[in-house]
Amino acid sequence: MTWKIALFESSRGEKPVEEFINSCNSSTKGKIISKLNLLKEFGFQLGMPHSKKLTRDLYELRIRGKEEVRIIYVFKNAQIIFLHAFKKKTRKTPQREIEIAQKRLDKI
Repeated sequence: MTWKIALFESSRGEKPVEEFINSCNSSTKGKIISKLNLLKEFGFQLGMPHSKKLTRDLYELRIRGKEEVRIIYVFKNAQIIFLHAFKKKTRKTPQREIEIAQKRLDKI
């Protein structure tokens, strides 16, 4: 099964994950696209080091390299919805980043 990818869109039509990806350098964008393709192909079965479960509903896509990038997503209605993306600067995913993703999940 190939999963469909969707991006969180705010009530004002903003797509913060798309904006974040577009702001990345070309090397990081390439890595994001590569991981996205793995996620589309393997879905729930994609595990470490590519993906990690954060909470009951939330997962993070892990992009490694010069810039450590994380994209928090959820599986919902036969699709993968990217909720939040950020550059990781600490060892552990900051609680604040998880809370942003959870608030966005609550809106869909």
